[in-house]
Amino acid sequence: MTRDMTNGSPMKLILQFSVPLLFGNIFQQMYNLVDTIIVGRALGLNALSSVGATASIIFLIIGFCLGTCSGIVIPVAQQFGAQKYSQMRSYVMNAAYLALFLAISVTVLTVLCCRPILMAMRTPEDIFQGAYDYLIVIFYGIPFTFLYNVTSGVIRALGDSKTPFYFLVLSTILNVGLDLAFILYFHLGVAGAAYATVTAQAVSGILCLWYMKKKFDILICSREEIRLDFKKIRTLFTMGVPMGLQYSITAVGSIMMQSAVNSLGTIYVSACTAATKIKQFAMCPYDAFATASSTFGSQNLGAKKIDRIGKGLQSSLFISICYSIVIGFVLVFFGSKIALIFVDASETKVLEYVQLLLTCSGFFFVFLALLNNIRMTIQGLGYSGLSMIAGASELIARAVMSLFVIPRVGYLAVCFTDQTAWIAATICVVILYHHVMKNIRARYR
Repeated sequence: MTRDMTNGSPMKLILQFSVPLLFGNIFQQMYNLVDTIIVGRALGLNALSSVGATASIIFLIIGFCLGTCSGIVIPVAQQFGAQKYSQMRSYVMNAAYLALFLAISVTVLTVLCCRPILMAMRTPEDIFQGAYDYLIVIFYGIPFTFLYNVTSGVIRALGDSKTPFYFLVLSTILNVGLDLAFILYFHLGVAGAAYATVTAQAVSGILCLWYMKKKFDILICSREEIRLDFKKIRTLFTMGVPMGLQYSITAVGSIMMQSAVNSLGTIYVSACTAATKIKQFAMCPYDAFATASSTFGSQNLGAKKIDRIGKGLQSSLFISICYSIVIGFVLVFFGSKIALIFVDASETKVLEYVQLLLTCSGFFFVFLALLNNIRMTIQGLGYSGLSMIAGASELIARAVMSLFVIPRVGYLAVCFTDQTAWIAATICVVILYHHVMKNIRARYR
């Protein structure tokens, strides 16, 4: 079922769209969360560190895939909002062609470079093989990452955020079962966790593709509409790849930070792994609200209802800031208790470092709310290239902290690295948003 977001209360529409997306993001995060819990509990601290040491690399590569997929469905939402359905279908088909090409290219490149990347990150010797075993399977599964995110992105662009959530619930349950089977029964080690994740992602992608073909008559293409259109490919590329690169630029900073953490020792890697998993879970709602704002902005730009764009952003910001206050309180006062799902209570030093990182983060989540919502709105309006400026500012902030501050101050500096990047990028996106809206108003005056 499609949903037109160009009419009605922005707050109501944002909530209706984002709630299923929120639960979908939570279940998507549960892929890696379940991996971490089972790996940490069943295989021990070194295995947990092996998975954690790959987190920033996965963010770099999978982040590029997610960002690119988010970008290439923006024209779909815009054409749907403008009610130009033939153009919309043509964009869907060409998005599929571009995604297939990128999926194959990224998979080949990352599989070939997997070991050199881990070496360049100074991954500790005692966890190197486990990190490689986990990462190589994730890289082989990249085509399924593209499949799910393109198909679910198209479904959401048409206003349906519920169906991808339902499929994620199903695949997450499958992921849990496969984790237990591959690790505890087949004894595949950390690679088993990766096999479970890739299989579950494949199932959700295939289900989304099946649903699109079965339920959306509006996507039934004529012979002309399935034609490879290089002009549309260029448009999709210029919207999608900059968004992917923006994610990757941000991830490069995270890799630099991970490398700095790796040099501090395994105990700090373990603490940072557990704390990061908790933070990622806590950050899921921001992506949901920001995606809702992006889709809202895309459809209303297509419908030329410019004033509604700002109202949609205001609604998503209000919801996100309220959430920031609540989740900040939870992390500051209960962070180490939550970490017990990953780490045994006897690892008191690890738990102490986990709590320190989460306490330092909890007071700064408002900046993340501003950053995600404004940046995604800019991207939804078709200015993906400009959002890379914010990504560059995050990279610079993390680079300075990783290269100059962490080696001198130690783990305490790690605890403030993300916040420094959030603040720097937020300043950028606020300025960029006003510039973008000024251009749009002038164009449609």
